[in-house]
Amino acid sequence: MRRSSTLLLSLAVVGGLTAAVPATASAQGRSDIPQSHPLWANAQAKVADTAPAAKLSFRVYLNQRDNAGAEALAQAVSDPDSPAYRQYLSPDQVRDRFAASDATVDAVKAWLSGNGFSIGEVPSNRAYVEATGTADQTQKAFSVKLGKYKVKGQTLRAADKNLSVPSNLAADVLGVVGVDQATNLFKPDHATGSGTPSDVAPGPGFRNAPPCSAYYGEKVDTTDPAYNGKQVPYAPCGYTPAQLRSAYGVDKVGADGKGTTIAIVDAFASPTIYADASTYAQKNDPAHPLKQSQFSQHVFPANPVLEPPDQCDAAGWYGEETLDVEAAHGLAPGADILYVGGESCEDNALDVALNYVIAGHKADIVSNSYGDTGEDIPADEVKVFNQISLQAVMEGIGVYFSSGDNGDEVARLGTPSPDFSASAPWITAVGGTSIAIGKDGKRIFETGWETSKSTLTNGVYGPAAYTSGSGGGTSRLFEQPFYQKGVVPDALATKNQKGHKKGRVVPDISAVGDPNTGFLVGQTQTFPDGAYYDQYRIGGTSLASPVFAGIMAVADSLDHFHHGFINPVIYKLGSGSRAINDVKHVDGAVARVDYANSVDATDGLLHSVRTLDYQGLTIHTAPGYDDVTGLGAPSGLLFLLLV
Repeated sequence: MRRSSTLLLSLAVVGGLTAAVPATASAQGRSDIPQSHPLWANAQAKVADTAPAAKLSFRVYLNQRDNAGAEALAQAVSDPDSPAYRQYLSPDQVRDRFAASDATVDAVKAWLSGNGFSIGEVPSNRAYVEATGTADQTQKAFSVKLGKYKVKGQTLRAADKNLSVPSNLAADVLGVVGVDQATNLFKPDHATGSGTPSDVAPGPGFRNAPPCSAYYGEKVDTTDPAYNGKQVPYAPCGYTPAQLRSAYGVDKVGADGKGTTIAIVDAFASPTIYADASTYAQKNDPAHPLKQSQFSQHVFPANPVLEPPDQCDAAGWYGEETLDVEAAHGLAPGADILYVGGESCEDNALDVALNYVIAGHKADIVSNSYGDTGEDIPADEVKVFNQISLQAVMEGIGVYFSSGDNGDEVARLGTPSPDFSASAPWITAVGGTSIAIGKDGKRIFETGWETSKSTLTNGVYGPAAYTSGSGGGTSRLFEQPFYQKGVVPDALATKNQKGHKKGRVVPDISAVGDPNTGFLVGQTQTFPDGAYYDQYRIGGTSLASPVFAGIMAVADSLDHFHHGFINPVIYKLGSGSRAINDVKHVDGAVARVDYANSVDATDGLLHSVRTLDYQGLTIHTAPGYDDVTGLGAPSGLLFLLLV
């Protein structure tokens, strides 16, 4: 269900982050944690009570000291006009200056222990206190009733009202992650264009059906009827790393990402990831193998007290991880890759994974290819994420999020919305494009990724129906951040707003995302004759994010410094600056042939045409900044030097 405008608009931002909302005092010396109750947890959606003996783990996040000072510092180190530009802090400096005190941690631990909870991890940045206990203990500690609620096809746990804590702790508690399961709604953002724990089998096999093209325009469909009076080219079979490096101008710059670590954050961990990624590089990019010394993993072990993660689609996350690792290495073959896997998507273990990277500065760049449908996340959990991303900015870590694969989300939500976490102000939201790469490896054109599909039946093309595309739009959660002022048109910034307010608009920048002009990926999959490695074309903004992360890793090694949070810089460059290619509308289409059963021709073939940059949404590709591709796409050496 969709969160109401009243709640979403109540989150103000100062310098781009949500401002603190005072806790509401209640009876018996307790105070509410504001907006910690997801509004989809209502009486109409409730299907059952949570069993009192059910086990759960959660994290009580703690307010940092001097949040206004942290925001000011984050702006200063990322703004090229500031004298403190790129004067980043170390994790120890951030902790000593802004983290919750030891006394605060001890007070929260004592309260939790006194309520019967077992105390778990307290990370090095003192961001949270982890606790494990029963549903009954949780209900009593937070003065709520836990139930099961139907939401977006899932049955998720949530409280019946805002969580509350003793009033003497209220000023210290930022939010609680894990009591509700709202962030189980986070899903990976990858798309084939077709329809975990290590004991989960690889996902079902998928192969591209021929014919397809080695490069854009190599083969033209002359056997099917013309589409809108034109014979259209067959979709590429999947671009290789060399083709994308060439198209984005990062192949002959004397740098390859060496000296930079890219972290990939997803849920679970594919048991075949290194074998798949190294095989992929050997087959498709033999001059740039993925060395064992370049790849490492930190995977959080499954928590045995959690309810089974039966709604998390572990095998789907395997595919996400594989795409992210192969794309990041493909664009920056000299960079180190660190994969950090959350124990599940249950209770949003992804916040722990992201905080692990930031708290210890384990990487210089973090690519995240997942998100919610819209911005329907409890406000206290939004503030938790923002505090983590704020620390990343202060440390000079660039955090990139895919903008989503469902366009303006109207089809699923009934109203336009960008996706969270892409809409957060202290991260870089990466949108998707459709790209045509020619025989010489050069970019013929690049347009917005919004796809419609016309299926060929009995020699006649059916009506065009929207399938997928780059997420974008204007946030209801966040005000316009400082770096978008004067650049994003008011006509976009004022959407979804009341009065004269302006909101954060997504995305910031873009790269290839359309699965119809997508990336060749290699992965172990489950076919009718067994599980083994094979290759197929894939896309989504979860391709765009690691592609752009790889481009930034090349910029790091070329410029001999880590760029950190780049939004203030790229908005000063602006669209059409020659450093950023202004992505505009192009009328185009490709022919697709697909196996009806996804793996072979046994059950026949499906023929369709996929149009590029479909215009039937509330978001549109346009000259200058737009809400499909942001400022545009990186433009070779000049981008690498000026960013």
